[in-house]
Amino acid sequence: MHNLLAEQQTISDNALLLDKRQEQVPRGVVTAHPVVIAKGRGSEVWDVEGNRYLDFVAGIGVLNVGHNHPAVVQAVSDQLQQISHACFQVAAYPGYIALATRLNQAVGNGEAFRSVLFTSGAEAVENAVKIARAWSNRPGIIAFDGAFHGRTLLGCTLTGMSQPYKQNFGPFPGDIYRVPFPNPFHHISEQACLAALDTLFAVQISPDRVAAIIIEPVQGDGGFLPASPAFMQALREITHRHGILLICDEVQTGFGRTGKMFGFQHTGILPDLITVAKSLGGGLPISGVVGRAEIMDAPLPGGLGGTYGGNALACAASLAVMDLLEQGDLLARASQLGEQLNARLHQLAEKYACIGDVRGIGFMRAMEIIDVESGQPDAALTQRILDCACEEGLLLIKCGVQRNTIRFLAPLVTSDSQLEEALHIVDIALARATGRLG
Repeated sequence: MHNLLAEQQTISDNALLLDKRQEQVPRGVVTAHPVVIAKGRGSEVWDVEGNRYLDFVAGIGVLNVGHNHPAVVQAVSDQLQQISHACFQVAAYPGYIALATRLNQAVGNGEAFRSVLFTSGAEAVENAVKIARAWSNRPGIIAFDGAFHGRTLLGCTLTGMSQPYKQNFGPFPGDIYRVPFPNPFHHISEQACLAALDTLFAVQISPDRVAAIIIEPVQGDGGFLPASPAFMQALREITHRHGILLICDEVQTGFGRTGKMFGFQHTGILPDLITVAKSLGGGLPISGVVGRAEIMDAPLPGGLGGTYGGNALACAASLAVMDLLEQGDLLARASQLGEQLNARLHQLAEKYACIGDVRGIGFMRAMEIIDVESGQPDAALTQRILDCACEEGLLLIKCGVQRNTIRFLAPLVTSDSQLEEALHIVDIALARATGRLG
């Protein structure tokens, strides 16, 4: 075993490590880029061969404060000298309680809220559904086409994309219903989505049997589609009218990504429950459900929990992240960077006809790639652009139901010069992928 570990530690070749990855890791786990990362700082990473990349994926929205932020590293290091894990169901510890307090204040804005901590976003979503059903004593959950809520069995049932998430993984849990999500670029209006909800109530499940509607304020994997304030307010009115809970999945939109702490704060509503994860932990695995106190208390003692939920190291990292977001200028910086990115993407859209749409909120932006002649989604061209960008030193990934949208999830600590460097690479990648540049 010692020799094997020593061998692994001395390998500094991407190809050799990726060959080992191919042998040892199942094909179901996709790795988007043919690189093996050795270290990261801020918005930059270096592979095992020493090649530098701008990381505009950031763990798929996990690193809003950047790789290895000194405050996060220090907080985790300090906590590691005390206790790394105790399991909150066995004995409480200060970090869990402190983080729950901070989350309740950030979401509730003065109202009585409570928080429970878990490990992954999917785990938070599943527990939000449990809490909603416990509170309402109703079975039905309504989600949206294009939604992404995780890879667990209930998570992928709620997810509104058949491939690759559902495959042959069924049968799936019941009492999950779906309606379209607004998409102006593809001519799906808010009115049509609300009408579909009315039809759902009329022909599939009556509203008095629906526990909750779950929605991402900006669809993440579904294509970076923002839900407008008017649409969110309409949903809030409908849920109030029928005694249905409104759950906002803030796993990707939370912690400054949209220019506010949470995506729902752009819409003028307060949800009953929100799910959080990703950037909360600054790179450490942690998630949670934050909700109105009386709703959160619906499950009986023992009904909620998890061995690693609210791990002490992750709580320490999360408190450091909350400090950075609440006491610094990262929220304002996200809005500023978002405006710069949006302007530059629109400039590229004028130059390259394959960019059919540019959209997003704050520093959560995307461009949708289409076939110029047909106007249809072009997943193959999208992949070529991503591959060319990687070769030029920029990491990006795709999203959207048709996998033809390129999303930008750079850390909020990205500098102006790094943003310009990245967009210069995007320009080159577009030119190469479309045949303008050899």
